[in-house]
Formats: sequence, C-alpha cells, structure tokens
Amino acid sequence: MWHKFNVRQEQINLASAFVFYTFVTTFHQSFANMKILITGTAGFIGFHLAKSLLDQGHSVWGIDSINDYYDTRLKYARLAETGIEQSSIEYNRFVSGSRYPDYHFAQMQLEDREALEKLFDEVPFEAVVNLAAQAGVRYSLENPHAYIDSNIVGFINLLECCRHHRNVKHLVYASSSSVYGTNEKIPFSENDRVDNPVSLYAATKKANELMAHVYSKLYGIATTGLRFFTVYGPWGRPDMAPILFTKAILSGEPIKVFNNGNMSRDFTYIDDIIKGVVKVIQYAPQGNIPAEIYNIGCGRPMQLMDFIHTLEDALGKKAQMTMLPMQQGDVYQTYADTSKLQGRFGYKPQTDLKEGIAAFTRWYKEYYCQ
Repeated sequence: MWHKFNVRQEQINLASAFVFYTFVTTFHQSFANMKILITGTAGFIGFHLAKSLLDQGHSVWGIDSINDYYDTRLKYARLAETGIEQSSIEYNRFVSGSRYPDYHFAQMQLEDREALEKLFDEVPFEAVVNLAAQAGVRYSLENPHAYIDSNIVGFINLLECCRHHRNVKHLVYASSSSVYGTNEKIPFSENDRVDNPVSLYAATKKANELMAHVYSKLYGIATTGLRFFTVYGPWGRPDMAPILFTKAILSGEPIKVFNNGNMSRDFTYIDDIIKGVVKVIQYAPQGNIPAEIYNIGCGRPMQLMDFIHTLEDALGKKAQMTMLPMQQGDVYQTYADTSKLQGRFGYKPQTDLKEGIAAFTRWYKEYYCQ
C-alpha cells in the first residue's frame, strides 16, 4: 500500500493536525513488507534506519562504500550489530544478515553506475533512502574531489536509476542544515534563502536539492529532502563533537572549543530522527512537481557550553578546554523550525539532552572502554 501526500494542501490547524497524526499512526501499522534500498547503512543514521525498518518487517537492501573517512572498525561494528560480518562482505555482492534474514548488504559505491543499474534491474524497490555521502564540513576544505564524486556523481546515478525504474514510488535523501550557511534569521525555515553556503559540503547538499527538484519536475519522481541538524547518539560518528569531547574528557586531554564556546547547535537524538524519517518515507509528495523539503531537528538549540557541561555531568569528570576562534567553513548557530514536519506528520522529538547524553555515554563506555 502506498499513500501520497498532497504538497499543495493548506497549512493544517492544530485540530486537523491531530486527525492527520492519528491517520499516520493507523497507517503505520500496515506499513510493512516493502522493498527498501538504503544507501550508507554502515554509517550512523543509515545503520539506525535499517535496523528500525527491519524491526518493522520490511526487506532492506543496504549499500555502503565503507570508505576510510573515519575508522572503518566502527562501520564494520555497526554492520555486525545487524548480523553482517566483516569477513562476508565483498564488493558488489549481497550477503544476508544472520540477525535479519531480510537484510541484504553489499559494499558498493554510488559512483559505480553499472553496479547500481544492475541492482535496480534485479530488485523492484518501492522506496529509496539516500544517506550515503561524503560527510564533514571541515574535511571538504581539504578533499573537495571526494565530495563531488560521492555527493554529486553518486546522486545523479541514483536519480537516473529511479527515473528508469518506476516501481520506485519515493526517493528520500539526506540534505543538511549546512545549506543555510550564514543565514541570520532564526529559526531556520524551509522558506529561507539558501544560496550562501560556506563550505563545499553545503554546496553539494544544496545541489542535491536542486537536482531532485528537476527530476521531480521533468519526470514526476516523488522526492523528499531532509535537512538534518546536529544528530547525536549511540554509534555516532567519531569526527563529531560528542565522541571527540568524550574521548578527550575521559583521557584528561583538552577539548577544542571553537569561537570561544559562543556557538549553539540544534542537537537531536538519533531515535527521534529515525522516527521522523520513517514517517516521511511512507508519504510520497504529489502534484505537478512532487518534491518536498523538510527540516528535521530538535527545534530547541543549545549553547555549546551547556552541551559540554551536560556531557561532564554524565561522565562525572570536568573538561579541560582550549578556546579557539571560529573555524573556516563553520557557522555560529543552527536552529531548526520543524513546524512543517510536525504539522504534516506529527513529528516532535521526545528525548531531552540529559537523557540522550546519558544513553550516548553508556554506549561509548561499552564500545570504547571495554
């Protein structure tokens, strides 16, 4: 069963929002047994999404390049959590997980157009979720070609596969809060201008939004872009602040605090993000141009120093800090206006920072300290 959401409908009021949320919940119970492709399933969000969809009874095909942008041992450990052992992984050959018989994984690059086309020829996917990308704002300053290969070439290959395989009813893809660049209007809204990026990473994410819009307009492909804000939680990326700070605090080393700590981020716990993504997958945009974009974050920004103090409390240890100026390619604050996503899907994060940090630090100690 597939439901389409009319992107032209009027802004719903609170009463109708409740009715719509009830309908979403009812439909969610029959949202099962779909064939879904997720790219980037060895990554942080992709791993959690694959596990969630498998737990709900879907058949999931996962692909990931397993590149060495950060320690691949963490990527293989995520895969092992879903029953995919490192020794069984090969390029362009799918293996099934021991924990989830309906989970099929292959090491594959989106830039490999021939392999991707073969996959779409063999499996009639109903939904595609693209979470594979070369991540990292600061890394893009040093390795620009990696971002073009993965984020631009890889994405056009995926769009072309969806274009020529019309069994795909919905393409959901990861954008980023970084598209807002130096936007000074707070909170960040989907209606704000996003033509002033401050990093190549942000520029590739904005390009993805434009590319998806064009394919929706020309070929009627239903696409939804999700502008992720700062996501944290168990199995997170080791190049992000939570793990970097935790490692330094526990080892007694100073943490680097940019802009002298005068920064704020819309920290969002991974479980809340996944619930939002799952809801979005179910409803393909409709209309003359079936394309949508949503902010997906917490909607409650926190000062970086408050985040550090919450982490200190969870670890039971004070941080040593090295105060530094703002780093090139970074932004002072991020703050998501999530009213659009909340109004249409009932999305509302439930995990406060203290609870989320506690869960994260428990995982960190189990994974890194044993």
